[in-house]
Amino acid sequence: MIRVLIVDDSATMRSLIAATLRRDPEIEVVGQAGDPLEARDAIKALNPDVITLDVEMPNMNGLDFLEKIMRLRPMPVVMVSTLTVRGAEATLEALALGAIDCVAKPSTGGPDSFDDLPAKVKAAARARVRSTATTSGRAVDRLEHVADGRVIAIGSSTGGVEALITVLSRFPANCPPTVITQHMPGTFTKSFAERLDRLCAPKCEEARDGAPLEPGRVYLAPGGEAHLEVTEQRCRIVQGDRVNGHRPSVDVLFHSMAKAFGRRGVGAILTGMGRDGAQGLLAMRQAGARTLGQDEATSVVYGMPKAAFEIGAVERQAPLERLAAEMLKAPATSSVERT
Repeated sequence: MIRVLIVDDSATMRSLIAATLRRDPEIEVVGQAGDPLEARDAIKALNPDVITLDVEMPNMNGLDFLEKIMRLRPMPVVMVSTLTVRGAEATLEALALGAIDCVAKPSTGGPDSFDDLPAKVKAAARARVRSTATTSGRAVDRLEHVADGRVIAIGSSTGGVEALITVLSRFPANCPPTVITQHMPGTFTKSFAERLDRLCAPKCEEARDGAPLEPGRVYLAPGGEAHLEVTEQRCRIVQGDRVNGHRPSVDVLFHSMAKAFGRRGVGAILTGMGRDGAQGLLAMRQAGARTLGQDEATSVVYGMPKAAFEIGAVERQAPLERLAAEMLKAPATSSVERT
């Protein structure tokens, strides 16, 4: 049984979260708290496996409380956020601080947002908790690279916010065109693209239909409503059903990469729950692309990289801190990297 503590200042929301989690026989709700002060005592008394944590609460906001958790007693945390710009920014900050995943509170625009909450809690219980409190301010040396006609595609899910920040903060301003599918609610992807743009040397933006693939640019798939594909020259936003339970799907992006770029492609699959991306990465490798996977030791959830590795889609596994260098590594006749 996975023991969960629910932290939210709304009694109605606590009841809704509890009812959702109790429908899963593998989850036990061991306690509830209305603010971080109550939660602090509950953590000591109940020793939960996972915490669900609201962002905006009285006495201490969720971000400040999360920072203390990750610094003093690191444990899996799933953030529960409102679908607002302010809520999205706070949730992204929480994921960068070490929260495992996020889920949007139900709303008229997303009444079923709690459907995957039990799965996210169970994934969090298996996750590797990595505190970022002592490393978030560390300077990162960027790699050198001359754009050489290649295109990079990255897929990620649970733990992907921290992983993508780590990878892209090492990219140079003239990196190859880079396309990303990260499993994330639609309201969050625009804020995440803006956050990446502030932190990274390349221009980072939410992908739009018809956007030209240009060196020095990173394109993040919009969440929730469609899939991101690529042609030889442009991004395409394509309507379609969920694939592997996801929209956007990493598999959809990788399959389009295999078709459009063949040997000119580089594919990387990062931390995440499930199997999305494995078959698409295999298609890329079979088309001649270089394919990479995040290793088990540095993955928050070694699900997607493991699935890809097990079917032979991954040419080489590497720790998170080395993946940028591996993606940018020059072919025998191309550019030189500096680490």
